[in-house]
Amino acid sequence: MTEQIGLERLTGLFAFARAASLGSYTAAARALGVSPSAISKSIQRLERDLGISLFTRTTRSLTLTEEGRNLHDRALRLLRDVEEIEQVAKAARSEPSGTIRIAASMPIGLHMIVPLLPRFRARHPQVKIDLRLSDQLVDIVKEGIDLAVRIGDLSDSRLLSRRLAPHTLCCYASPSYLAGRVLPAHPDDLIDHKTVTLRYQSTGQTFLWPFRIGTREIELLPASGITVDASEAVIAAVAAGGGIGVGASFMAAPWVARGDIVPVLSEFAVQRHNVTAIWPESRRSNPAVRAFLDLLLKETQITQKRHEEE
Repeated sequence: MTEQIGLERLTGLFAFARAASLGSYTAAARALGVSPSAISKSIQRLERDLGISLFTRTTRSLTLTEEGRNLHDRALRLLRDVEEIEQVAKAARSEPSGTIRIAASMPIGLHMIVPLLPRFRARHPQVKIDLRLSDQLVDIVKEGIDLAVRIGDLSDSRLLSRRLAPHTLCCYASPSYLAGRVLPAHPDDLIDHKTVTLRYQSTGQTFLWPFRIGTREIELLPASGITVDASEAVIAAVAAGGGIGVGASFMAAPWVARGDIVPVLSEFAVQRHNVTAIWPESRRSNPAVRAFLDLLLKETQITQKRHEEE
């Protein structure tokens, strides 16, 4: 007679699948919306019921045992099947509801996503937002992310994607810095100005400033007295009078609106079409994900049109 699987064992399998994928109980707890102790207890019960050890535990990491490796892929498939069932059930509801987990880098999150949250919640009060901001690339399938917004090309075939409206990379400076100085008329004139430069945290490489000159796009690397490793810090340093710096239009917009910074060399600015919304196939029919994606697409198009008119 086949033994029936109990609810507690299913819970343990889900906890195990996430912990094995993410490498810690804490990360698994965050992905599943429970406490780390609940993850630990569920996995301990599962090990006791199965009569095997799934992890070799140290104070700093989890390592799968041979038995754990054999079980992990099957447990992960089970978890994904359950998630897909949940998404189908949600799609049957006319009103978006539940929690959607959104991942984005800090600049995109602060300037593209956060301003939309109050409006989205006003329209869909039954939806809760769990926004996760990090410049580290995450595996959205493993971490149970419903929607992510990234800069760059999509390489994961498990994901659906949609390009957002383009943005502009332009030079900016504060009115106080420009007062009494000759405005640069060409990128070559930057040699006579103080500049603020970005260094990428992920690679340590320095950002090359792009300019559109006629039909060509060139890149320059001005000698800078200030180098920072966050794009937000570039804009903040520029607004404080640190010199001229390059920023994305969606990030600079609130500073420009307040009069803290103004565009410089805007006729040489370049347009980028590399911000992409991505989501797992299993979230295709989720009403809450669809509703937020629709709002995001519409808002970025409105913002881009406004920038073009300015």
